[in-house]
Amino acid sequence: MPAPDELNEDMDEIAPEAAATRVDIIAGPEDEGLRLDRVLARHLPELSRTRLQALIADGKVLRDGRPVTGGSAKVSPGEGFTVEVPAPEPAEPVPQDIPLVIVHEDDDLIVIDKPAGLVVHPAPGNPDGTLVNALLFHCGTSLSGIGGVRRPGIVHRLDKDTSGLMVVAKNDRAHKVLAAQFADHGRSGPLERAYLAFVWGVPELPSGTVDAPLARHPVSRERIAVRTNGRFAITHWQRLESYPDTQGRPVASLVECRLETGRTHQIRVHMAHIGHPLLGDAVYGGGQRTRANRLGPEARDRLEALGRQALHAFRLGFEHPATGDFMLFESALPDDLARLQAALEAPLDGRS
Repeated sequence: MPAPDELNEDMDEIAPEAAATRVDIIAGPEDEGLRLDRVLARHLPELSRTRLQALIADGKVLRDGRPVTGGSAKVSPGEGFTVEVPAPEPAEPVPQDIPLVIVHEDDDLIVIDKPAGLVVHPAPGNPDGTLVNALLFHCGTSLSGIGGVRRPGIVHRLDKDTSGLMVVAKNDRAHKVLAAQFADHGRSGPLERAYLAFVWGVPELPSGTVDAPLARHPVSRERIAVRTNGRFAITHWQRLESYPDTQGRPVASLVECRLETGRTHQIRVHMAHIGHPLLGDAVYGGGQRTRANRLGPEARDRLEALGRQALHAFRLGFEHPATGDFMLFESALPDDLARLQAALEAPLDGRS
């Protein structure tokens, strides 16, 4: 099974990085002769003495840049201490009755059609209300124990605001087999993943490939950027339809994207990199308002109502982990994207 960091590269969401908190303390005259753990407790009332003693034992309390060896050491006025408080461990997810669109389910896996707006996995800022919470409720005791905890096997992920097909393992064996297929990305195995994306502009060629390495943005840690020192990333695209503006000039198009790798935000960054950012993408699609002004009134309204990037995972194929049969699923555009497409296709100014 791929290592956790490899699996994260397969996922389209960026979880905020939880950071430790560093607190600097200067002992005052009233602290003279007191035990260090008592002094820390007085300056950090939100932490218990037991918690502070554990931090001392873990080397998280420094005096003059060196870890303190014990909490019984006496303190002198003017001494400085640095306490590093690790970020709290996330709580185990709890089952929640959240409706799911189930495309297929058996003893080994479940295929769902994820709506836009649903976060896949609990993370800082999204502790519950996620797909994982919903799966725990739906699957109940059918989930096997992984690491001693019942949880669904998330082998790939879609961004919160990307809709479409996902497969989730229901037991350890299925998780291992599916994870291996997703790690291969269909380069030598059976996996097939395809997305529909509405993009600004019309690519000159009918199809093409974007081969550009991706890594975290050097300034904005919640973004991904094309960087020479990034991990290789390849997206194949094919133009399916094009749409005119109010003057009959090409303004947008529908493309099918297939992933040869599965980096975070890969399609969104790659299409923006070649000059065709996704409609509605507030992160990577600069100049949205200027471009939207070229659309007809209905298309502008539909785009404004969309409130997300126009991206849908419409095709998913894989080898069943137990039977070995190839399974292929397709999902129609959700209502919000279907309405956008209809508005883009609608005749303008009486033209047909």
